[in-house]
Amino acid sequence: MNTEKSDALRTRAREVVLAAVRGLTLAVAVLPCSVAFLVLTLLSVVLIPVGVGLFTTPAVLTGVRALADTRRRLAEEWCGVRIPAAYRPVPAGAKPWTRTFRMLGDPQTRRDVLWLPVDMTAGFFTALLPAVLLLYPFEGFAVAAGMWRVLSAGGTYWYGFVPVTGGPTQLGAAATAAVLLFATYRFTPRLLTVHFRLTRAVLDTGGGELAERVRVLTETRQDAVDTSAAELRRIERDLHDGAQARLVAMGMDLGTIEMLVERDPAQAKRLLAQARRNSADALEELRDLVRGIHPPVLAERGLGDAVRALALRLPLPTEVTVDLPGRLDAPVESAAYFAVSEVLTNAVKHSGADRIWIDVHHTEGRLRVTVTDNGRGGAAIGAGSGLAGVERRLGTFDGVLAVSSPPGGPTLVSLEIPCASS
Repeated sequence: MNTEKSDALRTRAREVVLAAVRGLTLAVAVLPCSVAFLVLTLLSVVLIPVGVGLFTTPAVLTGVRALADTRRRLAEEWCGVRIPAAYRPVPAGAKPWTRTFRMLGDPQTRRDVLWLPVDMTAGFFTALLPAVLLLYPFEGFAVAAGMWRVLSAGGTYWYGFVPVTGGPTQLGAAATAAVLLFATYRFTPRLLTVHFRLTRAVLDTGGGELAERVRVLTETRQDAVDTSAAELRRIERDLHDGAQARLVAMGMDLGTIEMLVERDPAQAKRLLAQARRNSADALEELRDLVRGIHPPVLAERGLGDAVRALALRLPLPTEVTVDLPGRLDAPVESAAYFAVSEVLTNAVKHSGADRIWIDVHHTEGRLRVTVTDNGRGGAAIGAGSGLAGVERRLGTFDGVLAVSSPPGGPTLVSLEIPCASS
């Protein structure tokens, strides 16, 4: 039992010291960073009318965002305080004017800028408080022991609210220091949490995350509607230009055959052969059309076998790893299948790779698929590669797409969709 108590005391002592060190580190970094970014932000905004600010403001606001994101990460890692962020995306390749005013009009960015003066004042104080509370009791013990040099000059020295003139009054300083040391033991880790809660109170837009979620869902819903309409037009066009045209031609051939079957049997046989070819071609086109809507192998065998079938049709050696405990929802399987198909098409056309690896697995309630090639790299979302369309399609299901493609390769495209497995 004594061993458990001593271990608990040591653990608590480490927590107290760690909170004090972390708070002191934050306090040292808070003041210069916040002051610098606040001054740079104000200067950049003032310089917008002369044009210079159009180029400096986005860079400065990106730095402010990085500072705020660092504080969010530390808040969650150190004290479990989650500070949501709801930044509005800025279009890639936007002009300086558009980029500047998109960022200035973002409520979350305005919160970040508002947070800077709070962080350099109240934030500095709350970050420094854990270290002060830890160190201040030792001054009281030094005063009580007569080692505090100011006492040698005579007069009254105030330790907190206790006047110390020497002799018995030094016991009052020792008692105060003991009380403060107990308060340090009890409250120092919580004081660091106070700093991060203050940060959350300023940075949190209060429903901004929900508003951003509604905005994203609205956009993805519109994308889904547009995609469905485009798909219907494609199906109609393919039917009209392909299978329908062949069936019409076959009907005309059959009509001609009826007239020639008695007068010119040889010509009728040639037309019959042509009609049979048209029938086979129309059937093949209809199968391709159905495969483009929802491949039969996907409906019958599931995502894993459908991806394997995709890999077999590629002109490159492809290694497929599948770890799925069961079937996924049909819409999720379809979205993942066509996303993988698009990524593989990009890899074959643009990467210059000679080998591709596909990994499909389901874990922690999420479907994760990675496609890796050993090509030249340089792939990016929105660079005309079709990945932007994949990202929008996945967004309908709350999915995300990530691309890592440094120059020289390799390229790794990963997609993730939250879903259940049956």
